[in-house]
Amino acid sequence: MDAPHTGFVADSLDRRIISALQIDGRASWHRIATALGEPERTVVRRGTRLLDSGLVRIGAMAVRGRSTVIGVRCAPGQARVVATALARRPDCAFAHVLTGTWDCVAEVQCPRDRLAGLVMDELPGLPGVVRTLTLPVLRHVRTIREWHAGLLTDAEIAALTDGTGAAPASADVSPAFDGVGELSRADRLLVHALAEDGRCTFDELARVSGVSEATARRRLGALRRAGRVRVRAVIEPVLLGLPVEAVLWVRAVPAQVDAVTAALAESPHVRYVSFLTGERQLLVLTAFPDEVALHDFVTRSPWLREAVSVDVSMVLGSLKRGGMLAPWLRD
Repeated sequence: MDAPHTGFVADSLDRRIISALQIDGRASWHRIATALGEPERTVVRRGTRLLDSGLVRIGAMAVRGRSTVIGVRCAPGQARVVATALARRPDCAFAHVLTGTWDCVAEVQCPRDRLAGLVMDELPGLPGVVRTLTLPVLRHVRTIREWHAGLLTDAEIAALTDGTGAAPASADVSPAFDGVGELSRADRLLVHALAEDGRCTFDELARVSGVSEATARRRLGALRRAGRVRVRAVIEPVLLGLPVEAVLWVRAVPAQVDAVTAALAESPHVRYVSFLTGERQLLVLTAFPDEVALHDFVTRSPWLREAVSVDVSMVLGSLKRGGMLAPWLRD
């Protein structure tokens, strides 16, 4: 029986549709239904409900430079203000308010030749900032594009990945290159439209960017294959039954970093892993069904044998995910 129109995630099929959209936010309902082995009418009805309710948002983010992780310690009562300022930056991929040593963490895309200005001028100039930690990303091991909470089989993932017109997942796990050329005006308009609605039709993209539908289709395909535009589904992990989010700062034995990152990337609870500069090499974003599961993960996981230390911060609130502002921050 189909799920009632409640505006909430109803069951495992809803969660599997969400996972499919995480793999390719522009996948047609027909392709999703075929991959999942479900009736197309059911997938259309449920998928449309999830998108219309705002529980799942599809957007695009243009690559603007290499990724840099920023930790900020804030003056009392200023964490939300600082995190909001970071989230509103167009080059910000995510921004979270945390417990622990750092009051908020964010990732921004900053060409390396502009990093000095970010560190010495822009971040210290934010009201409420007491101290900052700036950690360039040397390698993305997993990004949210690759995370689907272990709800899909390998065959389903392959069916959804083939023919997406996007860069392979491996493109997301390499640092973005510096010196990215400016997009043309038509491409900028196209990306702006996709940022608002990642599933808008090629006809709509053509009208917005002032080109033919065939050109819009070709340009988007080229931008995605080159990894210069990434279309992503943005959700709250609670919708997948994972309400407890935590940020882990992991220091590993240098010779065992690859083994630790491989083990982390295999976990359905790990949404994001990046290898950073600094004392702790790995930043890990996680989501769990409860705090007991988080406790077990950071005390009993086999990869801990190669870890020197693990600093755990709980996520108090997310102001930006996947390049998309939280709904209450949007104008």
